[in-house]
Amino acid sequence: MRDLPAGTVTLLFTDIEGSTHLLQQLGDRYATLLTECRTLLRTAFRTYHGHEVDMQGDAFFAVFTRASDALLATVAAQRELTRHSWPDAVTVRVRMGLHTGEPSRVAEGYVGLGVHISARIMSAAHGGQVLLSQTTRDLVEHDLPEGVSLRDLGEHHLKDLERPGQLYQLVIAGLPSDFPPLKNLDHHLDSLPVQPTPLIGREREVVTIGQLLRREDMHLVTLTGPGGTGKTRIAIQVASELRDAFVDGVCFVSLAPINDSTLVLPTIAKAFGIRDGSGQPLTAHLVEALQQKQALLLLDNFEQVVEAASQVSELLVSCPRLKILITSREVLHVLAEHEFAVPPLALPDPAHLPGLTVLARIPSVALFLQRTQAVRPEFELTAANARAIAEICVRLDGLPLAIELAAARMKLLSPQVLLARLGRRLSILTGGGRDVPARQQTLRNAIDWSYQLLNTREQQLFRRLSVFVGGCTLQAAEAFCTAPDEAAGKTLDGIASLIDKSLLQRVEQTEENEETRILMLETIREYGQEVLTANGEEEATRQAHADYFLSLAEEAESALKGPQLVVWLERLEQEHDNLRAAWQWAVEGGRLEMALRFGIALERFWVVRGHRNEGLAFLERALAGSAGVATDVRAKALLAAARLAFNQSNYDQGEVLAQESLALFRKLQDRRGIALSLDRLGMAAWRRGNFPAARPLMEEDLALFKELGDQDRVAWSLFTLGLLNNKQGEYSRAYALLEESLALFRKLGNKRGIAASLTQLGGTLLVSQSNQTLIYPLLEEGLSLDREVGDKEGMAVSSLLLAWVALRQGDVTTARVRVEQSLDLYKEMEHREGVAEALSLLGRVEASRGDHALARALYEQSLALAQEIGDRELIASGLEGLASSVAVQGEPAWAVRLWGTAEALREAIEAPLQPIERADYDHAVIAARDSLGEETFALAWARGRTMTVEQVLTTGDQDKPFHPSQQNHHLLH
Repeated sequence: MRDLPAGTVTLLFTDIEGSTHLLQQLGDRYATLLTECRTLLRTAFRTYHGHEVDMQGDAFFAVFTRASDALLATVAAQRELTRHSWPDAVTVRVRMGLHTGEPSRVAEGYVGLGVHISARIMSAAHGGQVLLSQTTRDLVEHDLPEGVSLRDLGEHHLKDLERPGQLYQLVIAGLPSDFPPLKNLDHHLDSLPVQPTPLIGREREVVTIGQLLRREDMHLVTLTGPGGTGKTRIAIQVASELRDAFVDGVCFVSLAPINDSTLVLPTIAKAFGIRDGSGQPLTAHLVEALQQKQALLLLDNFEQVVEAASQVSELLVSCPRLKILITSREVLHVLAEHEFAVPPLALPDPAHLPGLTVLARIPSVALFLQRTQAVRPEFELTAANARAIAEICVRLDGLPLAIELAAARMKLLSPQVLLARLGRRLSILTGGGRDVPARQQTLRNAIDWSYQLLNTREQQLFRRLSVFVGGCTLQAAEAFCTAPDEAAGKTLDGIASLIDKSLLQRVEQTEENEETRILMLETIREYGQEVLTANGEEEATRQAHADYFLSLAEEAESALKGPQLVVWLERLEQEHDNLRAAWQWAVEGGRLEMALRFGIALERFWVVRGHRNEGLAFLERALAGSAGVATDVRAKALLAAARLAFNQSNYDQGEVLAQESLALFRKLQDRRGIALSLDRLGMAAWRRGNFPAARPLMEEDLALFKELGDQDRVAWSLFTLGLLNNKQGEYSRAYALLEESLALFRKLGNKRGIAASLTQLGGTLLVSQSNQTLIYPLLEEGLSLDREVGDKEGMAVSSLLLAWVALRQGDVTTARVRVEQSLDLYKEMEHREGVAEALSLLGRVEASRGDHALARALYEQSLALAQEIGDRELIASGLEGLASSVAVQGEPAWAVRLWGTAEALREAIEAPLQPIERADYDHAVIAARDSLGEETFALAWARGRTMTVEQVLTTGDQDKPFHPSQQNHHLLH
């Protein structure tokens, strides 16, 4: 608990009069003014032994153990505020209220009637005025400093207090002492409820809404949003800051207790003190009373009496100086209305967390911390709990009510445990304060309040739409929710109504022609799923959802081969959560044929967009029990799984899957399936470095695809044969094959294929040291297309080759940046072969910078991964890189053995050293020969040629042995 005095204390509240107007006038310079004002006040309070309890925006709350000290502090503060030179020569007037009492100490400060009295006294004051209660006056009247006196202002009714109280003004010599009448209920209507906690993270919304209400042409503003977004709290803050703009006051009217629209105007009349019985209709009496008043009317919780919207509109017509601020989960749809949709609190990005200081200022996190510290004062944001807290806020959609309810659980739970329990948000987010309405005591109650206000058709639509994860397109919602016998447009009307009622959100479009999407917040969606199950509709709804997205996936499968590739990749990415939910439902429910069809259709999407691990894991689950599934479906699924396994460098697994698919396709006499299986097996042999075995398989699948007239697969087979020839040193043949594949891809409009062919044409010229002027343009064009498509592997390959270009040009800095970009992409995809290649090139970059120790470490890491996946060409390259490093570090004999082993390995797999590496390689070998002498060199080389990879790696430097079993899994994360 904070070190604050207990017992009898004098409480001081202050704030700046017209702070919102100053903010609008000064803009960014207002922050400087606020800092200067706070410094002056703090100095005065501390000089006279004051204790700061709270500070929010321009408001201060301080306490003093002696009333005389409190009075001296206010005198000093007002004098300093008057003397100070403010930015742009503006005038800053601070109002202050003093009251003495015995409030109760709590973790966050004080509670009790005395706190409210002090705040109300301050609210009655004008800028530059200091008001005292009778209690404080009695304690200081005989101990006033020179030049200070008290003026009796008489009795005044203060807001929310039953009895009037005597108030006194402090008169300070040399400062203004004549002020307008006090802002109390005798002269100025003010029925805003006192807020027990500060408003967090809503500064922008408060300013924007305040600006709207200050406009002459604006008379009705409706704050909309789902339950728990903090509409009421924001509205009260706005109204509080606009007190000075409405000379006839601010009136708060809660409509939550009523559900009969005919009671709205009588309830408003009662709040203004207007009683029936005057002989004229109550409505006419209300209009007569308000016709000339410049007042702000705040109507809270309008959604259950929305039929009264026309009455409110008519009231505005009759009372031109009246303005109305409404909170509602549903828009009113009247002409004068301006809707302001209250957004959730701003959220952190758990994947890219800022420092703790910045994180603590993000509104959702700030609210969580503030409410947690109310129940656990010692709680702090730390590096250990930051990610869990950020994820909690994200899981709760930034809804203030949900965050406050979650923070209340922190009395017993750690952030990590609370996060783990949020799988069922509605069950844990309970236990709201007893002093709030029942609908706000649990998150479920808040949402149920809105649901019960829907008609039967809207409730059914809401339940069905809750099955969509991450939202959906308007087209999907209409197709999914429209019954065969239903009139066109009825579903659209229902969706519009749910948006009006804040149960759905329309997602802002980023592109001009982008299809409209709608979204249900996850907290609301969880409630929707509960009522979907309770109504016995879950099974049929999920079946329809899965059918819809399977149809979408299968439509995409063929489109991904042509000019609409980018469009369909983006669409599948947008619907990834829905697709994932649909296929999980299928596999978990034993609907294995449907599950496998999903896998077949999404294979290319998973590969291009880097979702390979997820796709392979799903297919493995679906294939595990698929013995009874149709043979053609199972064969295609095995083939898809094989490709994903190969892409993750799981060559053994991929080969087994491809062999099984080949057997099934031969049984079915499916020539296209046979060709695809041969293609996968050829890739497996190539990736292992078994180039002689790969060639006939690849040539056979190319011949089959040509016979079938499958131009897309012909292009890809030409492409892979081009890569194989490149690896085997047949550069002219490789270039010709890649040019042929490029021409076909251009004809088909396949941007991914065009990008891949361009990149490998550039790569072939690079490694063969041919026509250097074409390399950079080819690689840049390929990278540009890869970015357009979103092909992560393509971007990684292009970046790696561009790093080679930069390194050959002597631009080590650019080379390093390019390699690291490639390495990050490969790690993200958990692409082990790519990680190994990038680490090897990064080793070369570091060697060129002269850091041979780091280069050696990078080569060792690359080599370990190459051994793990069994890629013999990569192993040979890794041995050569490691040799170049250890030779420079004084171990030439070991280096020569490594080169010898690498040479023998390259001969075995028919993969010669590439010309781009030849000069550096020869230079390093010659240096080692000169160091060792011809005879020793020849013996070491010959010995290396006879050694296995494992043997040569364990006979080097005994102080720093190489451990191939240490497989550097951390490199993938």
